[in-house]
Amino acid sequence: QVQLVESGGGLVQAGGSLRLSCAASGSFYSIITMGWYRQAPGKQRELVGTITSRRMTSYANSVKGRFTISRDNAKNSVYLQMNSLEPVDTAVYYCNAIVSFAQTTGTERNYWGQGTQVTVSS
Repeated sequence: QVQLVESGGGLVQAGGSLRLSCAASGSFYSIITMGWYRQAPGKQRELVGTITSRRMTSYANSVKGRFTISRDNAKNSVYLQMNSLEPVDTAVYYCNAIVSFAQTTGTERNYWGQGTQVTVSS
């Protein structure tokens, strides 16, 4: 079983910054992609950004230039640095990982963290 544990959420004023962390634990072969999603009240979960094991990143247009994803493969961890936060960024942020259990393809599984609340006040 793979567990993802997030930390770093909280309350911040508009224009402020927060850094989210997520660490994966368990028995697996490798983590292919890690990423962050968010879900605001009454809305569907949406992609914030992802990072591959080779540190190739992609971001939602709404956060480009403000958020930065980074990854520490040795610690099986992913981070989300959020700057210039806006009230519209208020949501529960979820860590995601696509994990493989063998060197061959076909063993990939998708895992989610429990979520951490980010609230941006105006």
